Amino acid sequence: MTSVNRRIQTRQLGGGRKMFGEFAPKLAEVTDDVLFEDVWNRVELSARDRSLITVAVLTAGGNTDQLRFHLSRAIENGVSQEELIEAITHVTFYAGWPRGMSAMGVAKELFTDNK
Repeated sequence: MTSVNRRIQTRQLGGGRKMFGEFAPKLAEVTDDVLFEDVWNRVELSARDRSLITVAVLTAGGNTDQLRFHLSRAIENGVSQEELIEAITHVTFYAGWPRGMSAMGVAKELFTDNK
């Protein structure tokens, strides 16, 4: 058994059924059963690493609605606010200033509301 297989991490759960269950049942199903139950729980990457990657990709894509959820999930997965701010700052130079500034605005709103 490799060290990757010995990682202990919190099982990641989705909220697709809660959010869209009756309205869009198939989207809710694949969100919960494929994305969160399968992909997020694969042992090859930790949930912390997956959170950092997800925040970077959402920032780069300008997906600020989804970013709000994933910044909170990243905190739950052990990424600090400082690390998330640094990740967004880093991505800004590659993804474009407007996307980075929008993502940082979401992070500021989320992190300062929690204090």
